[in-house]
Amino acid sequence: MPDPVLLAQMAVILAAIGALAGVLAGLLGVGGGIVLVPAFYYAFEALGYGGPELMQVCLATSLATIIVTSTRSALSHNRKGAVDHAVLRAWGPGIVLGAVAGMLLAASLRTPALQAIFGVLASVVALYMLAGRDTWRLGQEMPRGPALYGLSPLLGFLSVLMGIGGGSFGVPVMSLYGMPIHRAVATAAGFGVIIAVPSVIGFLLVEVDGAPPLTLGAVNGPAFVLVIAMTLLTAPLGVRMAHAMDARPLKRVFGVFLLIVALNMLRKALGF
Repeated sequence: MPDPVLLAQMAVILAAIGALAGVLAGLLGVGGGIVLVPAFYYAFEALGYGGPELMQVCLATSLATIIVTSTRSALSHNRKGAVDHAVLRAWGPGIVLGAVAGMLLAASLRTPALQAIFGVLASVVALYMLAGRDTWRLGQEMPRGPALYGLSPLLGFLSVLMGIGGGSFGVPVMSLYGMPIHRAVATAAGFGVIIAVPSVIGFLLVEVDGAPPLTLGAVNGPAFVLVIAMTLLTAPLGVRMAHAMDARPLKRVFGVFLLIVALNMLRKALGF
């Protein structure tokens, strides 16, 4: 039986993480996973769970929350007609294949390797947030043929290795190919569901040694429940804040924060 005091400490920390993730998601439009994965890692490590497979738990639990949040977001966007179903159908099979491949690789790696991967990819996302321009283009329409067959699995693969949904990579890719930002955000919510569902199914079958209490496979139950509950409560607050102020400078600030988190992950991966 887990220590009740430890469970209480976990509950407080995880609720705070969920509240912060919800506000940031509503305020800046960033996916919760890019906040949740490092937050889960630091929280569980502080509670004494620093085993070689801890990052698997962080990735899997983050992806489990994305099933709920992305589904809710995709349905909301779809009611407004913003989801591009043609893109979802074209990109879906490749994304699923990439997500499954990413889950299999993540399940075979230990915390230092996954920290290094997260650190490198999060640095790329942070630099794009800091330096990216709305006018950048790789093309005027979504790619087809070889480019589609290469990009769609890569998007699913990299997203699972970071424990994130479709926003951090999907929105920039679609924007670079000329899709309007509101449509890209809506369609990326659909990507998030396609990424998270198959990968979480796989992570539920993984055995993790030294996992935090009440973990099924690699998915931690208390973290999943508390983060979902708090995110649903605080995301509307973030949305109201976004409408009351200019979020672009805050997005730059978050880019700097994310870069610091990414570099710290790399430091830990290298053993410093």
